[in-house]
Amino acid sequence: MSTLRPEDLNRAAELLNQLQGELGKAVVGQQPVVDQILLALLASGHALIEGVPGLGKTLLARALAKAMRLAHARIQFTPDLMPSDITGHTVLDPAARSADSEGGGLGSLRVRRGPVFTHLLLADEINRAPAKTQSALLEVMQEYQVTLDGQTLALPRPFMVMATQNPIETEGTYPLPDAQLDRFLLKIEIDFPPPADETAIVQRATDGQAGDQLPLQAVQPVLDEQQVIHLQGMACNIRVDPQVVDYAVRVTRATREWPGLAAGAGPRGAIALVRLARAAALVQARDFATPDDVKRHALPALRHRVQLSADAQLDGRTVDVLLQAALDSVEAPRA
Repeated sequence: MSTLRPEDLNRAAELLNQLQGELGKAVVGQQPVVDQILLALLASGHALIEGVPGLGKTLLARALAKAMRLAHARIQFTPDLMPSDITGHTVLDPAARSADSEGGGLGSLRVRRGPVFTHLLLADEINRAPAKTQSALLEVMQEYQVTLDGQTLALPRPFMVMATQNPIETEGTYPLPDAQLDRFLLKIEIDFPPPADETAIVQRATDGQAGDQLPLQAVQPVLDEQQVIHLQGMACNIRVDPQVVDYAVRVTRATREWPGLAAGAGPRGAIALVRLARAAALVQARDFATPDDVKRHALPALRHRVQLSADAQLDGRTVDVLLQAALDSVEAPRA
């Protein structure tokens, strides 16, 4: 039985609706992208956004941070980016003598924290960084902590990584290892907006705006970090029937045997489906998740956890088409 009261669920859904409204003041269209980012936030997960430059990924991150009074940071990943550039490092502080120094001590080591010590981290073009730097971010995403010279430093909570990559320009990039891809709760594909939305974007970006200034003036904060943590806790307590969990597992297992997929999703795929289903139920003020919640978010939860076979690539088939076929083949439980 769920311990969530109806009035608490309604209040949570009302706050999330207000949050969506504030994001809409800055981000025109792209409603599926906004919805999926909010689900990732509620499920305490990270999101990988794939799309060409200029589609509003940075704007979405900034608007989300402002609407929730959260600290944010942006890292532009480049081939020469070092792990210490994102996690931080220790420096010698000549002004402070170490405790064990006598007289003319040279000073003590001081920790200089990197940009990952924030609430919302935008990792732009993450696939441009070498493997060593990507692995440093992997520890941050998985453990929510940074280890510097033997000292473990916890990250502020809530903490979320929004990483982006360009699907077209691949020269000089380093494909993300499967272990890191698996840590992203979902992969969001963002495409060009329809003509009407694109006209509205241009109008909003140029009307009284100087240079490339982001249109964030109208966005008002509706949540703070404690409220976000509370909402995440509520999402954890959404009831999930064993049949719904079994359905998520069967969907995930179907990807491992589906023709055209050389590698299927692992257990984290089923876990992601359940976490997203819980978050989707909270948005709709429900204290229980349904098979439809699982099915609706199966593509973003699984598309980065599978690999196309060579034959499927030669035939021009896509991951989403094959995943949808595998999803349709799995019978959902009935009430």
